[in-house]
Amino acid sequence: MADTLPRWEHFDHQSDIGVRGLGHSREEAFAQAAQALTAVVTDPALVVERESVRVSCQALDDEMLLVEWLNAIIYEMAIRGMIFGHFTVGCQGMHLDGEMAGEPIDVERHQPAVEVKAATVTCLRVTCDEAGVWTAQCVVDV
Repeated sequence: MADTLPRWEHFDHQSDIGVRGLGHSREEAFAQAAQALTAVVTDPALVVERESVRVSCQALDDEMLLVEWLNAIIYEMAIRGMIFGHFTVGCQGMHLDGEMAGEPIDVERHQPAVEVKAATVTCLRVTCDEAGVWTAQCVVDV
């Protein structure tokens, strides 16, 4: 599995959607979880990197840092009317500095499927296995 990293995926959870990022580092897994978040709304390949936005967040542990990160993205999407398709993450302890690149939502081209309301603590997990594969996941409310 490590040779197929980084990657993102969705998992079913009742009426909501689970997002999961996998990577060789915590930062890579968080960036992939953000890609999975975008893929809830539209195909990330359709998003052009026209403008970048920086965000910072912090939390007491890895799990809540993931929730803070995803909620920062959701907030920026809502207030800017944008969709993001490229993410970079840097962490110093429990402080995250992220950058996301994207463009204003074009309803015809992006065909948004749903509006993501929030990242939740449901199925929240940030782990690193014996092979060094990081997993960052939670359920998002749609």
